[in-house]
Amino acid sequence: MKVVLFCGGQGMRLREYSEVIPKPMVPLGNRPILWHVMRYYAHYGHKEFILCLGYRGDLIKKYFVNYDECVSNDFVLTEGGRDLKLLTSDIGEWKITFVDTGLNTNVGQRLCAVKKHLGNDEVFLANYADGLTDLDFTAYLDRFLARDVAASFLAVKPTQSFHVVTIKNHDHVTGISPLGESGTWINAGYFAFRKEIYKYIKEGEDLVKEPFRRLIDKKRIMAHKHEGFWMAMDTFKDKQFLDEMVSADSVPWEVWRAKR
Repeated sequence: MKVVLFCGGQGMRLREYSEVIPKPMVPLGNRPILWHVMRYYAHYGHKEFILCLGYRGDLIKKYFVNYDECVSNDFVLTEGGRDLKLLTSDIGEWKITFVDTGLNTNVGQRLCAVKKHLGNDEVFLANYADGLTDLDFTAYLDRFLARDVAASFLAVKPTQSFHVVTIKNHDHVTGISPLGESGTWINAGYFAFRKEIYKYIKEGEDLVKEPFRRLIDKKRIMAHKHEGFWMAMDTFKDKQFLDEMVSADSVPWEVWRAKR
């Protein structure tokens, strides 16, 4: 099943990196976060990718054109370095389509720009390029396919350390609680779509705001609640937290690794 990944954003909240590289190329361990997202899908058998490029898309292209399998795979070196034999491969079975979808294009229009690359597929996947999870994707997809809906997305509880405040009469506080305990769920990406989704996106519109409201009105969308691990690399603080997890070898999103 094809996977559309939105890789065109500038990542303004990660300015420490985004001034020189696009957000999907921000490193996590010895690979960019985009690779981690793609490797997750490949683990579940989805190895055809369509990358919606924008800001510094040339660097994403160059990364894969010059991809070095030796960085994250075992290999045998003989003949004084003249012969190298990989014992395992990351991307040997991947098919990647690179599409320039514009510098300032929103997600909805990036999705429209790659429609022709979906071919005759009636169902496809899509996602942001900066969110990691330990979701059992096969179970999630099976649930979507069993339902008569056009779209599905992953819903998670927010992890930010804000508090939700209830106010009456302009300034009378009647309640306050951590955001994660407020009963609020947020859109975490990991979309599954039927091609019907394109009927709900009008020219110039973003993906979630107007199209999803139309889907809600028609009862053509579902959410999959996930209380396991999910985190997006939105800020430098998020980057630091994920780096600490990698250093501690606590990487729940690496579902392809054998359980230790």
